[in-house]
Amino acid sequence: MDALALQVTTESSGLIEQVARTFGVDWPHLLAQIVSFGIVCFVLYVFAHKPILRMLEARRQQIAGGLANAEKIRDKLARIEVERQKVLTQADEGGRQLIVEARAAAARIEAEEIKKATAAAEQILIRAREATARDRARLLVELKREVGRLVVETTASVTGKVLTADDHRRLAEETARHLAA
Repeated sequence: MDALALQVTTESSGLIEQVARTFGVDWPHLLAQIVSFGIVCFVLYVFAHKPILRMLEARRQQIAGGLANAEKIRDKLARIEVERQKVLTQADEGGRQLIVEARAAAARIEAEEIKKATAAAEQILIRAREATARDRARLLVELKREVGRLVVETTASVTGKVLTADDHRRLAEETARHLAA
């Protein structure tokens, strides 16, 4: 069996050599290129691949940190928005309260001004009534005097006699009593 395996191996080696010759393979150069390629792969792995992987890992961590910060900022903005809404609500309530207080103050001032105006109007009416009463009294006094004078003149011309001071006084008193009644 060894002979058969040797013969198959020899035939296959001959076949490989024939294919290698057909494609122009030069074994010493191929081995040198394989060794050179292995060295280049090793150098690139050590000096390029590992640093690139470290840089990519650092970048991944930086992105993860940025995403975490963005999430923190989003949460903080949500809290700020809630606070802003709360402040706006409080300001709105405060503004409404100020409006209510201003309306109450305006109503109170309006009521006070109405009271003052009413009091002033009443004072004006009182003064007007007093002035009217004084004018009426003055006019009555003048009217009594005038009527008395007219009665005396009329009586003097009807009777044709000259009246004395006592007659004038008596007639004026009688006329004043009749007018007062």
